[in-house]
Amino acid sequence: MSNDHDIARRGLMLVLSSPSGAGKSTLSRRLMASDTAISMSISATTRAPRMGEEEGKDYFFVSPPMFQQMAAGNAFLEHAQVFDNHYGTPREPVQLALAKGNDVLFDIDWQGTQQLREQAGDDLVSIFVLPPSHEELERRLRARAQDAEDVVQARMSKANNEISHWAEYDYVVINDDLDTTLDKIKTILEAERMKRRRQTGITEFARKLMG
Repeated sequence: MSNDHDIARRGLMLVLSSPSGAGKSTLSRRLMASDTAISMSISATTRAPRMGEEEGKDYFFVSPPMFQQMAAGNAFLEHAQVFDNHYGTPREPVQLALAKGNDVLFDIDWQGTQQLREQAGDDLVSIFVLPPSHEELERRLRARAQDAEDVVQARMSKANNEISHWAEYDYVVINDDLDTTLDKIKTILEAERMKRRRQTGITEFARKLMG
């Protein structure tokens, strides 16, 4: 007996964005740990590898001239300069994953999401993660115990600008509790996977049903 997993589908790009401290990185890790059909997008960067980072696992490390050549050749879905380094999402591995029915997760900000939406169209599903309150966001940043006071204040100042872009996203979730928020994200992901336009094998399945 057939089930919905026998029907071929096109993968999707799932974006999680939030101000620093709202929990998107933790949510991303937990989502991938619980769902083998989704994997994190690997970015290309011009910065040098840090201790323990692996080529093709953490980043694709490229030279500045190579990065510029890739950007000029439209090889990125989105790219940006952060301080003195460049970061970009290579187009080819994402498109190959989607064609195989695999989903790709993006942990990017609103600017990267805007670029991605222009390139991805219907393949993109975007979720903005909000903290439950301004006070809780600050508490979480301080609880990390890894940033100096000036860094915490800078992140708090930047948060207001980031939060102002919430309305550009398909979905908004408030991360008051990690387990509850993760369940909401899983529900969104499952519903988006089932959309008819992504069920590439449904036409043939229906034809067989009709004889």
